[in-house]
Parts: sequence; structure tokens; C-alpha cells
Amino acid sequence: MFKRSSILQRRRTLFQAAFFCLFILAPPLDLFRFDLNLNHFILFGSHWTLGLDALIEGDISSLQGSLNIILRGFLPLLLIVGGVIWIAWRFGRFYCGWLCPHFSVVEMINRLMFYASGRQSLWERQPLPSRQADGTMVKFDWRYWPVTLLAAAFFALLWAVVLLTYLLPPAEIYHNLLHASLTPNQARFIGVGSLLLFIEFTFARHFFCRFGCAVGLFQSLAWMANDRGLVVGFDRRRAKLCSDCNNACDNICPMRLKPRSIKRRMFTCTECAQCITACEQVQGPLERESLLKWVRDAEAVAVATGRPAAEENRTPEDVSVPFKGGR
Repeated sequence: MFKRSSILQRRRTLFQAAFFCLFILAPPLDLFRFDLNLNHFILFGSHWTLGLDALIEGDISSLQGSLNIILRGFLPLLLIVGGVIWIAWRFGRFYCGWLCPHFSVVEMINRLMFYASGRQSLWERQPLPSRQADGTMVKFDWRYWPVTLLAAAFFALLWAVVLLTYLLPPAEIYHNLLHASLTPNQARFIGVGSLLLFIEFTFARHFFCRFGCAVGLFQSLAWMANDRGLVVGFDRRRAKLCSDCNNACDNICPMRLKPRSIKRRMFTCTECAQCITACEQVQGPLERESLLKWVRDAEAVAVATGRPAAEENRTPEDVSVPFKGGR
């Protein structure tokens, strides 16, 4: 059980690291960016335009121009948006928990802040337990604060620079940055962007993910529309076993949610499965199965509605329903 849970989180970390590298390298490699100088997209090294210039100059017919707008504009947008919504409808905010480069920074700074103060957020009233789900003890040390702030500042600067390379030629931005020859507009973009991102990484983080991110919001709305979609389920029949635990699943959640709740209270769940891993680490040494697990279909309906699944859809060995109690 320990091996399975550790493999899951290592796999998730690898996915996050790979996508973060892709996020940084996509503009320099011309995989994807929008060039403001050219006023069109660059996709896999090719210029992606709607062909409007050719239409204006009379090189193509109005029919061909209309087809270009549909095939090069509306159709790709429909496929991308539709694909993201379909994945979210089936699997929730899987992108957030497994790929999003912002959420990976959120988790890292959460952890550093926890080591510094015992809290994953400045706004939490009480420190979290020092005993971790795997039984290890964490000694909180204020000397982690400089590391936390430096990490927030570094990733804020990195994000601001990378975002600018999605809009202007990356070679120009990195050359000007290395030679301290940024134009006034470039310097303002990086300076203001770094400041705003530093404030967000330091004070907001998961609050932005929960309430400020449009991509996350649309994923959550699509997920909530599907009662059978993937969700974390809690085996309420064995809820008394939670009395031996210090709420490890609540403590570890980077979105500060309570995984034993019904689905509507888990509206912003990122499917990171850290709560599942924590429960496995607590129950594993006692040779018990985790009380939390991913469920879908009939079992997911029970989590969404707060009612047990229909008898014909249940198995006597494995039923996951929400925990309605407090911590």
C-alpha cells in the first residue's frame, strides 16, 4: 500500500515537472506562442494565421477566406475547449492537480510555509500537527521563511519572464534580460508582473486557484454537472477508524478542503490524491485499506448526492459514501 501511494505521488510530480519544463520551453522552441510583432500564433514552428491578409489583397476568394476562419480559427478553438471540458466532466480538475505549472508552485510554497510556521497559508488560525501521515515528525523552523520568500520571488520573476516570451520573440527577451537592455515596456511588464505574482504566491495561492482562475472554474462547473465523474469517496461504514487519525487527509490538502465531505463542498478539488495517499499512509501500518479512494459511476453518485448508491449498483465489499461529520 505504501509503495502504491508513493508511486502515485512520484508519478504526479514527474507529470508536473515535465509540464512545467514544457511551459518554459514552448516559446523558445516555437512550439506555441502568440507573437505581437507578427500579430499571429506560432505553432510547432509554423505561422498559424487566418489568411485574412490574403483575403484583403484579393489572393483568395471570400469562400476560401471563410473556410480559413472556420478551419484555422473556430474549429481548433472548439476542439481545445471541448476537449478540456470533456476531460473535466469525466475527471474533474485533473489538469490543475497533475499538470498546471501554477499549482505546482502553489504546492511547493505551501510546503515551505508549513516548514516555517506549521501553516500552509498565512490565513490559517491554528498550526497543523507536526506528525505527518507517514508517522514522521516535522520540526517547524522560522529559518525557512527566507527560503519561502525567495522561492516566491524567484518563481514570480520566472513566470513574468516566461509569460512575456509568449507575446514577444523569446530570443529578444532573454538577450535583453541577460544584457540588462530591456525596453521600458518590457521592463514594466516584467517588474509589475513579478510584483503581482509575488503577492499572489505569498498571500493568495490556493485562494486564486479556488476563486480567481477561469480555467479552474470552468473545469469545476463541468465536473459538477456530472454526478458520475471521478471523485474522492469516503467509506463511511468505517468512519470510526478516523478516530485514530489527526485528520491527515484534511491537513495535507493543498486547496484546504475536507475530503470526507460531499461533492459540492469539494467544488475545487484538483484530484491530486494527496488525501488518498495520506489515508493509505495512516491505515497501511495497521494493515487496513484506505478509507478514501477515487470512485466514479454509481459510487460517485453517492458522493455527489449524499445518499448511498442503489443496492443493485453496490458490492458488499466496496461502497464509498461521504462523511457528513466534522473533523
